[in-house]
Amino acid sequence: MKKIIVFLSILALGGCTMCSKSPEDTKPLPDFDAMWDYSNPGQTEIKFRELIPVAKESGDMSYYGQLLTQIARTEGLQGKFEEAHKTLDTVETLITDALVVVKIRYLLERGRVYNSSKHPDKAKPLFLEAMEIAEKNKEDYYAIDAIHMLQIVEPPEKQIEWADKAIELAEKSTDKRAKKWLGPLYNNTGWTYFDIKNFEKALELFKKSLEFREEREDEQGIRIAKWCIARTYRSLGRIEEALKIQEVLEKEIEEKGVEPDGFVFEELGECLLLKGDKEGAKKYFKRAYELLSKIEWLEPDRLERIKKLGG
Repeated sequence: MKKIIVFLSILALGGCTMCSKSPEDTKPLPDFDAMWDYSNPGQTEIKFRELIPVAKESGDMSYYGQLLTQIARTEGLQGKFEEAHKTLDTVETLITDALVVVKIRYLLERGRVYNSSKHPDKAKPLFLEAMEIAEKNKEDYYAIDAIHMLQIVEPPEKQIEWADKAIELAEKSTDKRAKKWLGPLYNNTGWTYFDIKNFEKALELFKKSLEFREEREDEQGIRIAKWCIARTYRSLGRIEEALKIQEVLEKEIEEKGVEPDGFVFEELGECLLLKGDKEGAKKYFKRAYELLSKIEWLEPDRLERIKKLGG
């Protein structure tokens, strides 16, 4: 669940900050960032490519360049790393001193492609450069994005430093889009503390993430934050509290017709197992395996354990 939480948290921000009109200031150009469906990058790529003729016709090079960076992002999310780099090579030829946001987004996406293809050493300097340019040009949203990516590529002992910097910038910023980062930052920094077994600090941040999501009536975000809180309760030995939250999530998912969540089933199994209810746990581990076995990135050892406990 952790990786998908981080993934979803990072991707659920959206929003377009480029000039939304052509140089002639006539017809507004489509806000492609608002068209993102991060759960379906292939379909998003198709939508974005349909905008290429519109972008070229507009003559707005900032819009066109930024659109291409997001096409590269769709390719990277699909594992088409070579294609993503080729798209970014095209963007690189467009960059001028005037196209600051294009350059920042180019650096971010080039870095993301390297990181996703297991080359964090190549990604880090790109994220650093993106951060520096964004900070210099008061582009808080992208500065935080870059800092957040630095947090991801750094080892745990350095992640806290980057996380604190990102949260401080987001809290101080007057940019509404920049403030949207607080939810993902609270969540992901919570997982950083979780990884170093500082569960009390992780719990504090997950609760802040929940408050952030509740203020925005973000149902999916609220469920994720509650799951994180319950997971941390389990690590703190507060099994009854953890179990209660997961049971509420299970009921809510069923009542609202939301797609079943294997991670909720896994946690229900873990909590029941700790309570000595092996048969009850077995039922949930079996359901968890049916869903989680379809996730490519899930750790093999973890998946094997779920399979075994599910019978």
